[in-house]
Amino acid sequence: MQLLLLANCTSPGHGYLEHALPEVLAFLHGVTEVTFVPFAGGDLDAYTASVRATLEPHGIAVRGLHEAADPVAAVASAQALFVGGGNTFRLLAALQRLGLIPVIRARVQNGLPYLGSSAGATITAPSIRTTNDMPIVQPESFDALGLVPFQINPHYVDTDTSGVNTGDSRESRLTEFLDENDVPVLGLREGTHLSVTSTLACALAVVGGGSANLLPAGPGILFERGRAPRNVAGDVSSLLVRRPRYDRPLMDAVS
Repeated sequence: MQLLLLANCTSPGHGYLEHALPEVLAFLHGVTEVTFVPFAGGDLDAYTASVRATLEPHGIAVRGLHEAADPVAAVASAQALFVGGGNTFRLLAALQRLGLIPVIRARVQNGLPYLGSSAGATITAPSIRTTNDMPIVQPESFDALGLVPFQINPHYVDTDTSGVNTGDSRESRLTEFLDENDVPVLGLREGTHLSVTSTLACALAVVGGGSANLLPAGPGILFERGRAPRNVAGDVSSLLVRRPRYDRPLMDAVS
């Protein structure tokens, strides 16, 4: 299995994917065509065109999955898959409606390179319960691809300690998730990524990327039930052997 999961696909002052382009091109080395999944966005043609404008100058053709007469067959024959960001509920609902979840899962587990940004990263978890998005549509369920056994929260924003923003923090919302579910959550700060390589012999997960202003905080932050959140960087492969346990309220666990 080969995953490159980006916290975001746009960054202030940069073009589409520009901040992560070296990592993306290295990940897609040898790939001549990418099948792009635009369903998290609204204007599917315009979204696909922006991806083409970024990748085709580097010799990588882009095929929009919405353009395929048979989306399932298109995924089955893809060289690589890029699932773009946008609204996670809309993305998951479309994949479920088109019957794409099983074929994507099977192909990626058998080695199809999977590039995902934002919502496209979120759905690699077993569930989308830790998305940041408004539920603008109702999917069949929150069950996602389950390519990794932990939750992902892209665009992670640290708690404002200045006292200016007194609303709910990302940390408080993820802590609420852990009250009800015994599943680690990996928060990815802007400009960062998670790469996962898994074979029969070994599995490796690495958090990296990000600009210097993230330091010393690090590119990622890990939330686990019963532990204080902690910043992480580099090897987080131990998360790949965790067993997620959903709908396990904390009060039940301590009673």
